[in-house]
Amino acid sequence: MTQPEHRADMRSRAMTDDALQIVRNEARGRYEVLDEGRVAAVAMFREEPGRVVFTHTVVKPEYEGRGIGSRLARHVLDDAVARGEEIVPECPFIAAYLERHPEYADSVVRADA
Repeated sequence: MTQPEHRADMRSRAMTDDALQIVRNEARGRYEVLDEGRVAAVAMFREEPGRVVFTHTVVKPEYEGRGIGSRLARHVLDDAVARGEEIVPECPFIAAYLERHPEYADSVVRADA
């Protein structure tokens, strides 16, 4: 199977909530979306006292267009809120998600604050 055919095959595969797992990988400083053990997407972060700084989010091309990035963003932000951390969105994807979801506004601070 060629690379483009492989991508099309991955996109057409049905994805259920049961097929995905989101884990916090402390050692690598990132949250990972796992699809049957394969990393499909990551949200990288660094911790500072009382806050978590989201620095970069990547969804592998074969997983794009399936809402995985948004599910990851919601998960990492909910986790930060549950931990009582302020959210610092250096990552453009996380920042854009936050603009569309004002329910997180009370937990968001600017990077230079």
